[in-house]
Amino acid sequence: MIIIPAIDIIDGKPVRLYQGDYNKKEIVADDILETSKSFQDAGAEYIHLVDLDGAKAGKLINREVIIEVANKVSIPVEVGGGIRTYETIKYLIENGVSRIILGTSAMEDEVFLKKAIDNFGEKIAVGIDCKDGYVYGRGWLEGSSLYYIDFAKKLEEYGVKNIIVTDISKDGTLEGPNLEMLSNLKSEVNINITASGGIRDIENIKALNDMNIYGAITGKAIYAKTLSLEEAIKLTKGEV
Repeated sequence: MIIIPAIDIIDGKPVRLYQGDYNKKEIVADDILETSKSFQDAGAEYIHLVDLDGAKAGKLINREVIIEVANKVSIPVEVGGGIRTYETIKYLIENGVSRIILGTSAMEDEVFLKKAIDNFGEKIAVGIDCKDGYVYGRGWLEGSSLYYIDFAKKLEEYGVKNIIVTDISKDGTLEGPNLEMLSNLKSEVNINITASGGIRDIENIKALNDMNIYGAITGKAIYAKTLSLEEAIKLTKGEV
């Protein structure tokens, strides 16, 4: 399992939300690039950037800082939030982004999703953001009748290789990830699963690592210092 530190972006600043609520915003660092470099220095193998303004607006808003990070760190960067056109995907990949995370567009536009996969393959991941088992879109502001396991199975059929699964009710709470949800999903699909939301400490990392999933995204725990990024990385590499 790899540890993927997260930076959520609003107005060009690194922030964290509580349960996806834009009204519960906390600025967690001074500078996105410097924060990214600190993650790289800690041994991270990937960085997770989310354009929260973009997720809400339905188009990429913070592209300048995203491209700056992608070109000034030496580790891969994945980006999500408001990416809903083929041109945006192409632009980001041509400008150094390693992996694109689709959310709302993957739910609503199968033709677009298939075109993205056909052209960019494993550079396309899909975020499954859910509450009570049902998938949400548009910056977590709109629910759907789509059950998360059914959605994951459909994505696997389309050729998606990587899904990022977030329990919205856990995100930013430091209450621990939804292990039951992740375990149920792992038994149903043969696809790389990245867990996101609720991670608090090294015990949570141990539990996820024991599940043998692809990755774990953590943001607030690092900023709140309830989790050492270095320790988490060493654990997943068998160094502690």
